[in-house]
Amino acid sequence: MSAKGHVAQKAPIAVDVEADRSYWWCTCGQSQRQPFCDGSHKGSAFVPQEYKAEASRTLYFCACKQTDKAPLCDGTHNKI
Repeated sequence: MSAKGHVAQKAPIAVDVEADRSYWWCTCGQSQRQPFCDGSHKGSAFVPQEYKAEASRTLYFCACKQTDKAPLCDGTHNKI
C-alpha cells in the first residue's frame, strides 16, 4: 500500500506493550481507538498492520500515519 492515512494527530502515542502480544495499528487514521484499529477502514483500501511486541516496554506509535517506519513514530509529524 503506497497511500498514507488521514492524520489522526500530530504527535505519537505512547503505549506500554507486552511481550509476545500482537497489536493492530490503524493505517487509515480514522479509528476512534488511536493508534489501534477499530474497523473504520472497512470499505477502503486500508488494512490494519500487525505489530508483535518482542519485549515489554513503552513504544511510541505513529498517529500522523505518515511515518516511514510504521507502525512506530519516525518524527515525520514534525514536518506536517
